[in-house]
Amino acid sequence: MTFDASKYTKIKGFTVPKSFTPAPLTAEAKEWFYGRTILPAAIGYMRFQGLDITVEGAENMPVDGGAMVPVNHTGYFDFVYGGIPAFLNGRRLVRFMAKKEIFDNKIAGPLMRKMKHIEVDRFAGRGAYEEAVRRLRAGALVGIFPEATISRSFEIKELKTGTARLADDAGVPMVPVIMFGSQRVWTKGHKKHLGRVNVPVWIRVGEPIATTGDAAADTKTLHDAMAEQLHQLRLDYIDRYGDAPGAYWMPASLGGSAPTLEEANVMDEKLRLERIAKRDAKLIAEGKEPLGDTKLNDAAARGGDGDGGFGDGGGNGRAAGSPER
Repeated sequence: MTFDASKYTKIKGFTVPKSFTPAPLTAEAKEWFYGRTILPAAIGYMRFQGLDITVEGAENMPVDGGAMVPVNHTGYFDFVYGGIPAFLNGRRLVRFMAKKEIFDNKIAGPLMRKMKHIEVDRFAGRGAYEEAVRRLRAGALVGIFPEATISRSFEIKELKTGTARLADDAGVPMVPVIMFGSQRVWTKGHKKHLGRVNVPVWIRVGEPIATTGDAAADTKTLHDAMAEQLHQLRLDYIDRYGDAPGAYWMPASLGGSAPTLEEANVMDEKLRLERIAKRDAKLIAEGKEPLGDTKLNDAAARGGDGDGGFGDGGGNGRAAGSPER
């Protein structure tokens, strides 16, 4: 499509369609720490960075009731950007499933708990799964990165089944959020840009997807929907802001220098095995039994895809001062 600026306006500093009417403030808007302190501070920081953020489809975020919010993962700040649509529609709050290592950080951990995000142990995800179901049934929006780790290719990776299984068990829909441009701020393997960057980030929310009880089929439906949304959003992004052949943040399929999906998968698998070896070496040094590859062990034992269907533990946001993954 050709972007028509006359059909858009600004709400709280974000570019949104004029047709979007924000829902009245929900009870979550009164939550002082996450809703009235952290999010306004985050929005202020985005303005300081000069980010041009466009949000479409925010009306698809439920005003009340629970929903799984699967978000594509291309950068370290996606857990912030992924919550913007819900914030705009009644100032709802998304509680992200994030890996245990973030909660273990002395600075980030207390903040994550205060915001009521959900801690995921990537090697034992059952507790997080049960907590997420409980939250969803109580009416919360639960965010998850179903690709399990940042997509170096900026394509949609294979999705874990945890998103579909959680939604089905809790009886809530999946509301996919797709973004493009966040990788220009900070992504895996590239320099972070925490000052003025003046880059555009485009966020688009898809229509709710109901589950059928078949986790594999529902996951494929979600993958296909997210892939199609991302494909169209990237074309619209290029049409609006111009092409960038050879850019590290542009996927190879569109002439960028990012690795292909296949190349990125090889890189991720190597990193995963290195992580397992490091963990097991630590366990052995402590006189404990090594766990091995839980992805294989759990799948064989439970018929699932391991790790509660979360793989790397859901979110991949980094705590301040943590090492590059």
